[in-house]
This record gives sequence, structure tokens and C-alpha cells, in this order.
Amino acid sequence: MTGWANPPPARRRQILHATRTVAMVGASPKPDRASMSVATYLLSRTDYEVYFVNPNAEEILGRPVHRSLADLPVVPDLVDVFRRAADLPETLDDVLALPPRVSTLWLQYGLFDEKVARRAEAAGLQVVMDRCLKVEHTRVHGERHLTGPDAGVRGSRSRIR
Repeated sequence: MTGWANPPPARRRQILHATRTVAMVGASPKPDRASMSVATYLLSRTDYEVYFVNPNAEEILGRPVHRSLADLPVVPDLVDVFRRAADLPETLDDVLALPPRVSTLWLQYGLFDEKVARRAEAAGLQVVMDRCLKVEHTRVHGERHLTGPDAGVRGSRSRIR
């Protein structure tokens, strides 16, 4: 399959403005992981209700971690995925098993699976792949300094000294 493309920037902006609840699947309590950077940003700079999903963790940033999407107290608007590419079909199965309120499946940098995207879209979900939720949010809200060279961060694992 070829030809799948992310929604254009204006549509991604609309997605971010419409989102109220985010579930971070595969969020890690390890400080050197990209999910920790995104979690810290979402909790400190947005009004989103943020929920963490990871069967191998109990707490992230002082908040409880749920074992699965089905264990969340709410159905999220957006599911932000930090899992291996091989786990994407299973993650989509978990999303589709929720009551029909999830509107967006968001796959972080490095995650791109056209079959998963097409299946999610066929089920009525919006899909964004290979994009960072934090970076997109900073673009929309004029806070690029929080992710660019001025932030002192090269990536999720290194800082500029």
C-alpha cells in the first residue's frame, strides 16, 4: 500500500483543539524516555486530562498507571502510542474495543503502519503517524522554544550542555 498521508497541519491543529483527554499507551516512568518528556509537557503546559497506560508501571509523575486502555476511568479522545511498531495492530485492537468515543489514534515519531492507519480510519478514527504530540502542540500554541534548540534538548535522550 502507498499513498497514505498524515492530516494536513490545519487538521492536526483542529484535532489538538478538540482533544480534552489523552491516554499515553506505553508511557514509561524512566526519565530518559520520550514519553516522559511528552508526559511532563502535557501535564504542565496543557489543559488535557492525561492518563498513562503501561502494564509494567505503577506510577508516572505521581499519577497512577493503568494496566490497559480498558482499565481507564474514561474513554479518551486521543490515544498517543509509545510502543514498538510490531505492537501497533494489538494496540489498535485495544482502541477499537473501547466505546466509540476515541476520535484520534496518534503514533509517535518512528511509528508508521499504513495497514493500521487504514484499518483505524475505516473504523472512524483520525490517524496521525510519525509525529510527536508535544512538538505538534508547541507549534499550534507558539511554544516552539520548548522543543527547539532554545530548549537545550536534542532529543529524548540527550541535553545540550
